[in-house]
Amino acid sequence: MSDREIMNSKSTDKVVTMRFRDPVVQRVCEKFTQRSDEGFAKYGRTLDAEMRGGHKHLDGYLNDVQEELMDAILYIQAARELIDTIVGPKDDA
Repeated sequence: MSDREIMNSKSTDKVVTMRFRDPVVQRVCEKFTQRSDEGFAKYGRTLDAEMRGGHKHLDGYLNDVQEELMDAILYIQAARELIDTIVGPKDDA
């Protein structure tokens, strides 16, 4: 297990010590923290502050999720096509 200190946004800095038994989970948590920091730098507020401040309503969040999932499907397809180009198509027989 490894320890990791995770800091929330600059406006409400909170240090949390977490123990990870799985390094994959640790890397995902680190990416979440990095993404949160990037979002704060870009928008000047946390997701929590955006929600509590009424800056975006439920329909806006649902639209964001829909757009992100649509993008994810496109990325999956592009990756599959790249794999086919590199190693050849998979035989589904």
